[in-house]
Amino acid sequence: MESTVNFAMVGLGRMGANIVRRLGQSGITSVVHDVSPEAINTLASEGFTPAPDLAALAAALPTPRTVWVMVPAGVTDSTIQAVAAHLSPGDTIIDGGNSYYKNDLVNAKKLADKGINFVDVGTSGGVYGLERGYSLMIGGDAQVVAALDPIFKALAPGLDAAERTPGRTGSPAQSEYGYLHCGPVGAGHFVKMVHNGIEYGMMAAFAEGLAIFEAADEMTPAYDLDIPEITEVWRRGSVVASWLLDLTAQALQESKDLGEYSTEVSDSGEGRWTVQAAIEAGIPAHVLSASLYSRFASRDNDDFANRVLSAMRYKFGGHNEKPKDK
Repeated sequence: MESTVNFAMVGLGRMGANIVRRLGQSGITSVVHDVSPEAINTLASEGFTPAPDLAALAAALPTPRTVWVMVPAGVTDSTIQAVAAHLSPGDTIIDGGNSYYKNDLVNAKKLADKGINFVDVGTSGGVYGLERGYSLMIGGDAQVVAALDPIFKALAPGLDAAERTPGRTGSPAQSEYGYLHCGPVGAGHFVKMVHNGIEYGMMAAFAEGLAIFEAADEMTPAYDLDIPEITEVWRRGSVVASWLLDLTAQALQESKDLGEYSTEVSDSGEGRWTVQAAIEAGIPAHVLSASLYSRFASRDNDDFANRVLSAMRYKFGGHNEKPKDK
């Protein structure tokens, strides 16, 4: 493939840097910028074009430019506007982070006033994306998205990532390559948001099931179950086999009791947005809601509520709860 040099990445964390590397494998070169000079220098040493600031980044790109923004959610909107200040009509900004889909509509409007295109890309693949490829959920104008097809196709896992679904015939659809233009601006991040909400529920289901196994030696009859071996056998032919289970089995192989991991589980915001969308649509989302609330509880956000429960039990029934260890 002929080298493409009008692409830039702003944000060179684990995802951004590996997106640049995966594009490079298909001959698509990138201009790269980050707030960390070390991150810039690392990719510069691999043959990519460094840009110490956004002005230099824009100057290094021929028009029409395409700039992918991959920064933390808290600075995404401000970064998009900072990048736009150096671009020209006809250029395109891609937001590939975990942004709220309603913010996409605001950013797209601001950029449209300057003649700059906006595309939102929900990006799934994590730290394994360089090797496995990225599942891409894309929102934006159809003509703009089509012009970016070589970038998306290079990043996606490709046809060989999964067996073809029975019943599909003829030429493969775009989705079979691992990327999909989901609809207008915001649609990509909306689909990725629900994807992450489902991910919360799947993670919670595995965690709760394995916790039952961990407690089984105290049940009657008692079972001394080997949890790493159970996850291993499930990986082979079971209905719950999945990449998520593969990663769980790997973690348990490395550490049977997972003692080095925290019991406090964060949430990125996408689970909350998914539940909010369910409320707006009037759709019951029992599992997704419960999985989100369990993450809140893991951070002891239910301490006061539990003290209220303990107090009520004591007042109406004289049940003297044991104080929590300090």
